Amino acid sequence: MDLKNKFKQMIQRQGSGRSLLSSPSDTEGKILSPETTVQKTNKVISNDDSEVSVNDPQQDQEVLDSIEQVYYSDDMFDATKHELERLPEVLELQQIHVDRSRLRRQLQIVNKKISNVILENHSSYEVELQRVMQLESQLQAAHHVCLYSRGLLHEAKGNFTTASLGILANYRKKQQLVGIMRSLHTIKTLQRTDVRLSELLEEEDYPGAIQLCLECQKAAATFKHYRCISELNSKLQDTLEQIEEQLDVALSKTCQHFDYSHYCKVQAAYTLLGKTQTAMDQLHMHYASVIHNVAFTIVLGYVELCAGGTDTNFQKRQYQDLCKHITQDTFTPCLVDLCKALWEVIRSYYQTMSWHEEHDRENCDSTDGVLAGSVEVNLNRRYIKQKLEYGLLRVWQDVQQKVRAYVQAIDLSAFKFDNFIKVVDYITRLMHVGEEFCGSQSEALQESINKQSVNYFRNYHRTRMDELHLFLENEGWELCPVKTSFTILQLQEFKFLRNSPLLHSRTSKTQDEETSQSRDSSPTKQKAASDGGSFFLRYLHGGNPFNVETEEDGTEDIMETDSFECSYSLDQNESSSDDDIADELKQDYIDEIAGTSPGKWRASLKHSSRRASWKAVVGLPPLVTNTTLTVLRLFGKYIQMMDVLRSIAFDVTICMSQLFDFYLYAVYTFFASGMSEVNERTMSNKLRTTLRRITDNLILSENDDNANGHQVASPGRRDKVPHPHISPIVDLMNEHKLYGLAERVVAAESLVYLAKQFEFLQPCLESMIPVQKKAFLQQFYSQTVSTAAELRKPVYRIVAAHAVDYENIHQQMTAVKWEIKEIMSQHNAYVDIILREFQVFSMRLAEISKRVPIPKEAYNVLWEHCIRLASRTFVEGYASAKKCSNEGRALMQLDFQQFLMKLEKLTDLRPIPDREYVEAYIKAYYLPDSVMEQWCREHKVSVLVI
Repeated sequence: MDLKNKFKQMIQRQGSGRSLLSSPSDTEGKILSPETTVQKTNKVISNDDSEVSVNDPQQDQEVLDSIEQVYYSDDMFDATKHELERLPEVLELQQIHVDRSRLRRQLQIVNKKISNVILENHSSYEVELQRVMQLESQLQAAHHVCLYSRGLLHEAKGNFTTASLGILANYRKKQQLVGIMRSLHTIKTLQRTDVRLSELLEEEDYPGAIQLCLECQKAAATFKHYRCISELNSKLQDTLEQIEEQLDVALSKTCQHFDYSHYCKVQAAYTLLGKTQTAMDQLHMHYASVIHNVAFTIVLGYVELCAGGTDTNFQKRQYQDLCKHITQDTFTPCLVDLCKALWEVIRSYYQTMSWHEEHDRENCDSTDGVLAGSVEVNLNRRYIKQKLEYGLLRVWQDVQQKVRAYVQAIDLSAFKFDNFIKVVDYITRLMHVGEEFCGSQSEALQESINKQSVNYFRNYHRTRMDELHLFLENEGWELCPVKTSFTILQLQEFKFLRNSPLLHSRTSKTQDEETSQSRDSSPTKQKAASDGGSFFLRYLHGGNPFNVETEEDGTEDIMETDSFECSYSLDQNESSSDDDIADELKQDYIDEIAGTSPGKWRASLKHSSRRASWKAVVGLPPLVTNTTLTVLRLFGKYIQMMDVLRSIAFDVTICMSQLFDFYLYAVYTFFASGMSEVNERTMSNKLRTTLRRITDNLILSENDDNANGHQVASPGRRDKVPHPHISPIVDLMNEHKLYGLAERVVAAESLVYLAKQFEFLQPCLESMIPVQKKAFLQQFYSQTVSTAAELRKPVYRIVAAHAVDYENIHQQMTAVKWEIKEIMSQHNAYVDIILREFQVFSMRLAEISKRVPIPKEAYNVLWEHCIRLASRTFVEGYASAKKCSNEGRALMQLDFQQFLMKLEKLTDLRPIPDREYVEAYIKAYYLPDSVMEQWCREHKVSVLVI
């Protein structure tokens, strides 16, 4: 290692004393050309190693690639040290020569590359050299200009100094005189401040007045050394206090009628005074005072109006005592005015909060950087924001207490329904305002109105149930002539639902199934819909949500002016020939209509022999009675109650279900309860369960009457109604009127129509009751409303059972001898008898349909009952035969086929009911004994009871 270090030092000493290009003395003050530098560099390299070839470019590139990367890593890289460190511990001369040749070759190639680069940039070098020479000449010229200018400035300094000092002295005197003039002008202005302050206060320019007063105080402090200003400070302080008093009055005015520009002036004035927090405290005190004064003033005005000229000092009474003197006639107008006035106060507070929020946003947007007083400003903003947020609930509580005290001061149970609905609607609307205002649910006010509403509605429903009981017992079940286009939305009680989106989508579906109708498109909306959205967005800059709406025309155009005419027609495609009618049947029918001319009875026979096509020529109007319309109107009123007071909506829904239950029970009691045991089996289990539930929960039994005859009615008994009894004017025993078929049709179909309207209202009811209570409503619809159509069968079955003398037919069949020896080609006479009965039944149906339209469903149920009873009469008659031959069985089939053939001409009911039942019984006689026993097990035995 010592040898290496010594060798390194020797190389450094040689390098320091040796110049590759030339000595410093030769190059001093002389710039060499690139060609000269390149030539000398190549010469030195060639002298050091003349045997190295430098003409092959490929070899040159290989040599350059062989240079280690460390040579390019840093400008401070020491190549000598690097190469010496690479020498081995034991030096070999031959290896050293090889490394030396390699390094010289690399140096030569690198220098060659550098030389080429220098030659390529020679033109740029010359251009830059010219620019350097030109810059040198320009610097020399600038140097001469500076020297000349300095000389001129020195000369000017000597000439102008004396004159300048004289001018400055005169200017100083002038400034002193101007200062004296300003002081005199300020003193004069201070003496006239009172007049200007009065003008500003009259203009309600409070910021300007305060700014002027503060400036005057500051100026007075500046010129207090003058004797004329000594008494001005105390006078200005008194003026400032007066301004603050007027400012407080101006602040109180914003509590009832908020004005944007006025409030901006007031807040700017308080900001100048530095009392923004005090102003906010004062503002909330003013709101509490305004709410009390407004409520007291309005109620006092109505009380004095009601009292007339009575000398009673109402002004000294408390607000609660004053409310008790409001009469029933003035209660609603006073409530409207009270809500209007309180709305103005609430809206002013809302606008105040909006102003501060907007003002804070503008200040935040306009603030750049952190100001010196930013901490205090932020504290003031935070205090005002919190004060306003806390004041929301406080203001609403004051409003709520005033309205609650007013509502509790009177008993609403004596109000008419429409007036009561208006009262509840206004209070509910006010609670919606409170919820939007501060998120409060208004528990105190809601509890008060709920208590009043529950008591009112309980009494109202009890009265309506008694009225319904009275109407049903006096109902003649006559058709009410409404228009074909009638819908419940045309009733005044449903006008608030005419534009309801819940019913709009169902109207075209449900109502078009019954008739094509024109629905009133009045723009009247539900209260909930009209009050929907934000009250403060809609009425922020004008208007009032408690304005009394103009009442619409209360007339209803639902009644048909023309008398009802039969809208049914017979099928004109049927043949008018009566050749297929048996002669015996004609003769019997002649006996039936004895005294009638031949032309008339033949026409009647043709009419009855054809199938009656019970198809409506025009739209069939709804089959309703006056009682049905009464129940529908009650539905509308009950839904109004649900709409304005959702908290008792479920209780009202239960009451609506009781109205429907009692109507259904009355129809069943009047027209279906006198059935025999077999006829009652035609009712479904669901219908029987519904009737049993209504009887237990709604109908007052005789035991209840006896148990509570001399006691106070229990709550369960108070909700029940007495058992209804049909009106004596309804004749259900007249054979020629088919045992009151017209009344039965009107009753049954009006119930079905009522059920359809209840289903039509289902979305509206579901939207009003709580979610957890919807199961009750769905159960009521599935178990009760859906059974209305099922009541047709028991109602019409009594008519079918009495319209035809099945017992006589059964006796006729018993008298037939079935043990015959030959096959007969003529049917028995009992077939013509039963067909004659059916023809008479068909004609009576046609006669009744001229007075009351019989819907297709009722027509099918009537014929179905008649045919089923006839089929069971056939089976009972055939079963009563003591002896029967195979030819007798063939005659049975002939009789039944003859019956079916003629029956198909009387009715368009398809398929014929119980046809397979009779045919299976006749064919069973042909079965062998081994199969007969199994057939008997599979088929039930029915007993005909008429």
